[in-house]
Formats: sequence, structure tokens, C-alpha cells
Amino acid sequence: MADSHAEPKHPFHLVDPSPWPLIGSFAGLLMAAGALAVMHSDSYWLLIIGVLSVIGVMFGWWRDVIREAEHEGHHTKVVQVGLRYGMALFIASEVMFFSAFFWAYFDASLFPKEATGFVWPPVGIETFDAFDLPLLNTMILLLSGCTVTWAHHALLHGNRKDFIQGLTLTVILGAFFSVLQAYEYAHAAFGFREGIYPSTFYMATGFHGFHVLIGTIFLCVCLFRAKAGHFTEKQHFGFEAAAWYWHFVDVVWLFLFAAVYVWGG
Repeated sequence: MADSHAEPKHPFHLVDPSPWPLIGSFAGLLMAAGALAVMHSDSYWLLIIGVLSVIGVMFGWWRDVIREAEHEGHHTKVVQVGLRYGMALFIASEVMFFSAFFWAYFDASLFPKEATGFVWPPVGIETFDAFDLPLLNTMILLLSGCTVTWAHHALLHGNRKDFIQGLTLTVILGAFFSVLQAYEYAHAAFGFREGIYPSTFYMATGFHGFHVLIGTIFLCVCLFRAKAGHFTEKQHFGFEAAAWYWHFVDVVWLFLFAAVYVWGG
């Protein structure tokens, strides 16, 4: 009888059954429902539960993937190619998300209707100065794109000191961006429910800000892993995926800055 525990004779990774996709779906539903509750009734408790649930799923799921990659050796070259395709498709799906928000914004701004006074920005809306805080945030994100590229270049050349330094700077810059955006929102002259301009503005910039927060957490995980000795010149897809995601966030912000702050202001 053949040994049922024999080593596989193929380079693919047959993933063990995992509870995280199902739990993650419920956690995402809780967070989305919580966001709606905040928008309509200013109730935050469901959103807090949803966010904590999502963070818990991220911790458990990433822990399992890290174990498979670093300690069990499942991420062969063939598997890494598949992971790269998967990350590329995920970013493509994110592009579609932002396309919907941009479509809503341009529909309202290019074809102003009676509700906006047939002008854009609508009558009574005091917009942000694009060349004040938004420009500073733009410089911060562009600089963070440079530091994450520096970190990647250092890793490819086996320079772990510069890799960790570049990654640390990227995390700091990402956190600084989020703080400045929160400050901007706190001093906005309009609220979320005050018309089509605030709705499209907060949905587009807020959804991007959420991505910056997620990307910063992603890079934080990579930083902890880097300090733990993970990632090599030849096997570092976890960090590479985070870098791709971060560059995507950079590019989206450039479109937002040009369309919403400069042209739309």
C-alpha cells in the first residue's frame, strides 16, 4: 500500500481547509453594516465590533500564510507566480471600486443639475485649498512611494539594514498621511450628509484613506517580519505584494488630488 503521507510530487500548494474566508465574510459584513449605521444614526458600536473582527481575521489568516511560506516551505516558485497573478487581479478589482466613485463624482460635476444650482462646486460649498494640506499629503505619499522602492531595492541586494530603514520610513509616512487626513476632515466646512459634493468627496477620499490605513498595517506586518529575519532576495512575495498595493494607493491619490482638489475645487 502506498504511503498516504508521502511528499507531493508537484510544486503546487493544496491549501488545508481554513475557517478564515467564512469568518472574514461575516466580519466584513459587520463592518459594512457598522459603517452604514454611523452614516445614518451616528451609532458606532457595530462599526467597532466589525473593525475588531476584521483585524482578528487578518491576524489569524496572515499568521497561517506566514507559517506556510516561512516554516512549511509551501510557497514554491510556481506558487509565487500564482500569488502574483492573484494580487494583480485583486488590485484590478480595486480599480473598479474607485472607478465607480470617480464616475459618481464626474457625473455630478460635469453635468451639474438643479440640486447643485447648475454649478460645480454646488452653491454654498466651501472647498479645500488644493495647495495647502492636500498638497502636503500628496508629497508625503509620493515620498512614501520612494521609500518603499528603496526598501525593495535594498532587499534585492541583500542589504537588510536599508531594507528595514526604508520600510520603517514608509510606515511612518503612511501613518502621518492618515493623521493629516483626519485633521482635514475635522476642519471641513461641510458634513457627509450635506449634498452630492460632500457625499462624493468623502466616499472617494475616505475610501482611499481606508486603503492607506490598510496598506500601512500591511507594511507594519512586513516590518515586524523583516525584524524577525523573514524575507530573502529570492523569496519575499509578502513584502512585494505590500509594495504593489502601496504604489496603487499612490497612483489613486494622484488622480484624486487632480480631479477632486485641483479641478473640482
